Amino acid sequence: MATTQHYLWAGGHFLLLVSALRYLVAYVSLKSVSSWWYRASFLGALVSYAIVCHKSLGSPQPNSAYIRKAMTDENVQYLLLAFFWWSSKPVPVALVPYFIFSLFHALTFARTTLMPRFLPPGPPATAGGPPQPHPLAKRLQLWVKTNYDKAMRVVAYAELLIFMRVLFGALLFKNSFVAPLVYAHFIRQRYFQSAFTRDAIATADARIGELVHRSGNPVVADVWGKARDLVGRWATFPAPAGGRD
Repeated sequence: MATTQHYLWAGGHFLLLVSALRYLVAYVSLKSVSSWWYRASFLGALVSYAIVCHKSLGSPQPNSAYIRKAMTDENVQYLLLAFFWWSSKPVPVALVPYFIFSLFHALTFARTTLMPRFLPPGPPATAGGPPQPHPLAKRLQLWVKTNYDKAMRVVAYAELLIFMRVLFGALLFKNSFVAPLVYAHFIRQRYFQSAFTRDAIATADARIGELVHRSGNPVVADVWGKARDLVGRWATFPAPAGGRD
């Protein structure tokens, strides 16, 4: 039986989906759109992630053990990042990972909680056996299972794109200089916690290295090599604990 908290969690994801879709469609089509939709999206994220974090970690405790555990929890990281985006100047592409996560959560909630209330169950798989889920629910479950890994790869690449956006945005004064610092730390955490992020970074590194090599410019190659070594040392020392892959 779904609890009130579970419905609030799902409500946050549905609010994010509707608001982000409204904002992104208007943004992509070059139409004027209120930043209210952007902030409503991250408000939905804050509600959903706060509930998940409270469920997994319990009430906040003023001690170092709780803080260390919380800081290595990926849901806490996304919660803090959502608060940062909610309180900052809009960066539309920042909505993409949250939209994808919420889409899969909302579909699963619809399949497991809403559909059984409104759709009749299917016939038993065997004589005398329990009724099966409605065929629509079974198709939805298959779609989620089939596309989940693909979606997480999209999220990983989108997060790298977001970092590039806020990095160049800071240089062009389109967002604060704090944004790339915050997001660099977030990507660092994701690198140790997500195989999808590691694969995306490895692919991006190989592609950039190939382009640098093709340029035939030793200065560019030298700058890229030094930058790569610097980032590598920063990213791996000290390696954070608590990955969940």
